[in-house]
Amino acid sequence: MQQFEGSCQCGQVRYRVSGRVATLFACHCRDCQRQSASAFGMALWLRDAELTLLQGVTASWPRHTPSGRITDCQFCPQCGSRLFHQNRDTPQFLSIKPGSLDDTGWLRPAAHIWTQSAQPWLALPAEVPSWPQNPDDFAALIAAWQAAPGDCRG
Repeated sequence: MQQFEGSCQCGQVRYRVSGRVATLFACHCRDCQRQSASAFGMALWLRDAELTLLQGVTASWPRHTPSGRITDCQFCPQCGSRLFHQNRDTPQFLSIKPGSLDDTGWLRPAAHIWTQSAQPWLALPAEVPSWPQNPDDFAALIAAWQAAPGDCRG
């Protein structure tokens, strides 16, 4: 089990989460671009996660994804920073928005998804697996993480 701590942008919400890292990937879908106000969003999936709010409370709303799934999104009600996502059809995974972690120096995506929506100026690394949309099976994202060099996995 690994343990991580982080917070929202304004500091009203602090959290600690422990679990086993399943994968870390970048998503280039338009929803993630809008949510992150950037070229892509990132997702750090933890298996069997235990989340403890150390300070504050989160608000949540259900988001309908481009693939038809429903994702419950938790965010700070004060500053709006997204912190966690959980797909209703894969409850064994908690997705952390990894930019909210206190230590982000080790973050390197093991895969890229929804590259058909990627910004044309962004050069994706050729050695990192990518998919134009979601992979057929999310096990492919987990396998990409397991195949990544050890220095990419924190």
